[in-house]
Amino acid sequence: MLRTVTAPSLSSSSSSSTCLTVSTQNKSYLIPHSLKLSSPLIGNIKKSNSNRTVTCNYNPSRRLALFQLGAVIPQSQFLSGNLAPARSSEVTDQNVLEWVKNDKRRMLHVVYSVGDLDKTIKFYTECLGMKLLRKRDIPEDRYSNAFLGYGPEDTNFTVELTYNYGVDKYDIGDGFGHFGIAVEDVSRTVDLVKAKGGKVTREPVPVKGGSTKIAFVEDPNGYKFELLERGLTPEPLCQVMLRVGDLDRSINFYKKSFGMELLRRRDNPEYKYTVALMGYGPEDKNAVLELTYNYGITEYSKGNGYAQIAIGTDDVYKSAEAVKQCGGKIIREPGPIPVINTKITACLDPDGWKSVFVDNVDFLKELE
Repeated sequence: MLRTVTAPSLSSSSSSSTCLTVSTQNKSYLIPHSLKLSSPLIGNIKKSNSNRTVTCNYNPSRRLALFQLGAVIPQSQFLSGNLAPARSSEVTDQNVLEWVKNDKRRMLHVVYSVGDLDKTIKFYTECLGMKLLRKRDIPEDRYSNAFLGYGPEDTNFTVELTYNYGVDKYDIGDGFGHFGIAVEDVSRTVDLVKAKGGKVTREPVPVKGGSTKIAFVEDPNGYKFELLERGLTPEPLCQVMLRVGDLDRSINFYKKSFGMELLRRRDNPEYKYTVALMGYGPEDKNAVLELTYNYGITEYSKGNGYAQIAIGTDDVYKSAEAVKQCGGKIIREPGPIPVINTKITACLDPDGWKSVFVDNVDFLKELE
């Protein structure tokens, strides 16, 4: 939707700290004079003798795509003149890690890029049983994306697919492992994938020491999905597997700074790897992060396909402070995105894997 506001004229001699006030949906935002008015967030400018009118393209649904693609306006750009975003609460070193343990966190969605959006949507819906929750095209920024999953975004873990105009292939790298999908009948799902022309990389086999089966398939872009045979579950999209160079270090980091629990750890000396499942609740009812350490390997290539996991939080400021205290790197300082006003912060874990914390209240407003 569009919102039009009028602000005092800014002459060429104005200082960089001068700001323009933009109001949308009963909220006001300060935009510094240094912010380029050609930004996709800001539309037409009409000048008069004493005023200029700015039309803002306010589209709440674009919030996640903006920070996912790195299109968020850098904080240094909108902090000109010592203008800083208002903090929701004061952060102290003494209690922030204790606060993390009680924060209301949930894995919201996982973001990655694909070379053919329609073909990928067809595979996910017809072969994996997902539903297309929403799809949008942003021609001015030359990309489209789609959200798919097994239930509403406010309660279920989902995938966010991004198609960048003209890019039909991505390097997945060797650090990303696979996504996990819980299905009632692995063999039947594999037969369906084959019938639709999908690629099966591992035929159904019984789980070691159990009676259920697993199998591996690939989507049209080369991303692997592990099919796990389970009964009915509220979270069929149940795993994201990433490889790490120091498993103990990663477990400690995600426990302390992300507030995750170590749900299960399993060593496989026969195949020379160890896995740890981390999450916010039992793995049969929640999406989990599966960290894998391969004996003797400390570094992996990440490619340019897989992007990040988004996690809900009650306070992005405290979340960022906890990450800093635990050795993570903040790559997007916490605060509201200009005009859209959703509070986020982005970070890297010790292996360089990216995550984004999103304010819980703001996230629900976006879905409205």
